[in-house]
Amino acid sequence: MSTTWLPCGQYHQSYAEDHSWWQTRFIKGKMILLFVILFVVIPLFADSYGLSICNQIGYTILGALGVQLLIGYCGQITLGHAAFLAVGAYTSTLLVLEFPWPAVLVHWGLAYPISIIAAAFVAGVWSVLFGLPSARVKGFYLILTTMAAQFITVDFILTQYVSQIGGRGQAFSLPPGTIRVGPWVIDSDLKVYFMMIVLVILAVAVLANLLRSKVGRAWVAIRDNDISAEVMGINVVKYKLLAFFVAGFIGGIAGAFWISNLAAISPEHFPWFWSLWLVGVILIGGVGSIHGTIFGSIFMVVVIEALQLAILPLADIYPKLLMDFLFIKEGTFGLAICAFMIFEPNGLAYRWWQMKNYFNLWPFSY
Repeated sequence: MSTTWLPCGQYHQSYAEDHSWWQTRFIKGKMILLFVILFVVIPLFADSYGLSICNQIGYTILGALGVQLLIGYCGQITLGHAAFLAVGAYTSTLLVLEFPWPAVLVHWGLAYPISIIAAAFVAGVWSVLFGLPSARVKGFYLILTTMAAQFITVDFILTQYVSQIGGRGQAFSLPPGTIRVGPWVIDSDLKVYFMMIVLVILAVAVLANLLRSKVGRAWVAIRDNDISAEVMGINVVKYKLLAFFVAGFIGGIAGAFWISNLAAISPEHFPWFWSLWLVGVILIGGVGSIHGTIFGSIFMVVVIEALQLAILPLADIYPKLLMDFLFIKEGTFGLAICAFMIFEPNGLAYRWWQMKNYFNLWPFSY
């Protein structure tokens, strides 16, 4: 019997086969093709503008993964996730610029990689602090708590105090050559792209494996019915706080990565709208799906870039369009969410799932 096609005739005979990532030769071939596209085709043929779009997509994926975990898999609504990205970005920046690193670590280019790990842990712990109310409240009240995280962290602590360190005012300048990973100075869009791809793959792999474990099953049980989960012996508070830590941890990685794409960092890079944007990404991509996080990120970034390119030819006739592009962008964002909630409430991931099933079940796809 052929082992190429799974649904029409092949049956798993062990637990390992049932839970393997790439279950058939066809799927393995698709993944090899994907890796070739990511690591060969795009670096060879994409120009600086194309790479910058890819980096923006990667940053959005890293930021939205934590939101997907909290909302899609644990049922904890958050509207302040940009705060944890900001904590990661500022922690990494301060460690790179201000911490007295041993000369050997600087020479080997380990200061920035270590700062990413430290930033992830700091953001994770900071996320847990604002996740503590989830032990007693949920729904609307938890939304207000996470919104408070945004305003307290970015608008108060970072803007009024952290940004003043060293007398810099509001922005930390990142001189060329500051961001290094080993012998490589991250000073081009291509190098940022390769770092982004590695971080996204690691983050997706870790989160996917967590969701397949006892921890992931506990999160889903809490999402579906936290009272039943507690009756079954799940420590609801423990797993909720763990979800906030992991979400903040990934958010800290996203923030620490993003400083490699900036010449200077300031609180304006982490507005509250970015928190809403990340929630919109998972709503459009599909709640409760890692695929949805990726599809939603690609969709939103590409749509906004296409909109900007469409407006540019009209700028000579209507110059105000460029000045008002931020409002046009926000309006498009809102319309996209409304359209998906009405016509495709399950998101792009559901459509992808239907396409895969149609293909895999052919010729019996009816």
